[in-house]
Amino acid sequence: QVQLVESGGGLVQAGDSLRLACSASGLTISSYAIAWFRRGRAKAREFVAAVNRNGDITRYADSVKGRFTISRINAKNTMYLQMNSLKPENTAVYYCAARATLISRSGPDYDYWGQGTQVTVSS
Repeated sequence: QVQLVESGGGLVQAGDSLRLACSASGLTISSYAIAWFRRGRAKAREFVAAVNRNGDITRYADSVKGRFTISRINAKNTMYLQMNSLKPENTAVYYCAARATLISRSGPDYDYWGQGTQVTVSS
């Protein structure tokens, strides 16, 4: 059974940093492109960042470029999202996802999803 489990969310103030983690079981993430998406209150799910299987190609939403960094440690079967200079508009539930082929910005392309972790940024 495949499971992706996010952790690291919480309540922070604007300008603070958080690091989200996504631990995988039942699959070997080195064979998967992985991504982070988020869904804010009353908003549609949106792409945040993605990294390919080798870790040498990344993609970011324009709104987080330069502030967020996606990474992966295949040996730990874990991926991360380092979020710096957080803003209130970054408040959302953050989800990790895995796709058995190429990197993508599109949610429906992903095969497996975690349950999400809440990030709340106060002003």
